[in-house]
Amino acid sequence: MGKQLGGTWVFNEETGKNEYGIDVHSSMYKGLKTNLPKEIMGYPDFPIPEQENSYIPAEDMLTFFQQFAESFGILEHIRFNHYVVRVKPTIDEKGWEVIVRDCPNDRLLTYTFDFVLVCNGHYHTPNLPKYPGMDLFRGTQMHSHDYRSNEPFEGETVLVIGAGPSGMDMAYEISKKAIRVTLSHHLKDKPQTVFPSNVTLKPDVVRLTESGVQYADGTSENFSVICYSTGYKYTFPFLSVDCGITVEENYVQPLYKHCINIRYPTMAFIGLPFYVCAAQMMDLQARFCLKFFSGGKALPTQEEMSADTAAEMEERWKRGLKKRQAHMMGPVEDRYYDDLAQTAEIDPIKPVIKKLHKISAMRFSEDLVNFRSDKFRIVDDETFVKIN
Repeated sequence: MGKQLGGTWVFNEETGKNEYGIDVHSSMYKGLKTNLPKEIMGYPDFPIPEQENSYIPAEDMLTFFQQFAESFGILEHIRFNHYVVRVKPTIDEKGWEVIVRDCPNDRLLTYTFDFVLVCNGHYHTPNLPKYPGMDLFRGTQMHSHDYRSNEPFEGETVLVIGAGPSGMDMAYEISKKAIRVTLSHHLKDKPQTVFPSNVTLKPDVVRLTESGVQYADGTSENFSVICYSTGYKYTFPFLSVDCGITVEENYVQPLYKHCINIRYPTMAFIGLPFYVCAAQMMDLQARFCLKFFSGGKALPTQEEMSADTAAEMEERWKRGLKKRQAHMMGPVEDRYYDDLAQTAEIDPIKPVIKKLHKISAMRFSEDLVNFRSDKFRIVDDETFVKIN
């Protein structure tokens, strides 16, 4: 549901609900730059145009998506300001009935489709932890979803809970305005990056008090603002129960290869895995699904797909992954990409993209302050060079 193309890349000053009473989708903030180099954020057949810097402003990403859509004639097929209310199988179970709200005209429309791709992302519904004392704290509590700029933090004392990419980024940005910032995390190894002098690192919070928090190490600290950078929930409120999809602690099932609905294989989910090279993976997933949807290759039986998924998940649990990490790739991302390409007999992700993704992810954790000044150039399918 948006007025224009671009989804999460469209900056929206609003938080909470929009003019139609629908939750604001975007979590983007002012001045955001990509945290991956543009060289790996385009598509295999449509790279981001050359420019001097590798890490580019969000506005440039938005322009790229507009150019992509115009180039392939996509815009004429998009219904803006339409909100999907319900997706359910048709009575004969051969297609999908989709009920949509035309927001400007406040009317409901019903369509039928042969296939459904669910591409609603997973950075829109805040996941808030539950701590004892949350109702006692007298300061401000917010989720990073509602962070738009560091201006409101002038003169504040701020606790950021969560040291994922956005938590680290926000702690750094807020430190430019706040008196002091503390980053609470439970990473096995503390971030290597050197933060400004007014940023300190602390372990997990165990409870909130009227004026601040107590940490797992027994110490306490007072704050005026607590910002939860604690991730998002995977939610699909528009899917009817009949679709056969369940979500438990961000584990979406039953899915084949983290994307095709095993119960109804004419539905697929694009973009669920995380700690991945997102744009390239989503392109690969889309091509994977279309190979089967188009009849270019026959899908395995439901039993075979279920067995394949069960074997993969068993291996994940043995590695010690929790349910909320069911779709986490990270160290096994290459294995996942190669499996998709081999299974569907489609072009794989180029080796140079995988290599550059690993290097840039490492640089982010090593040097949050300076990594965006790195500049890369792709030489060929295997090789890239760092040019500064």
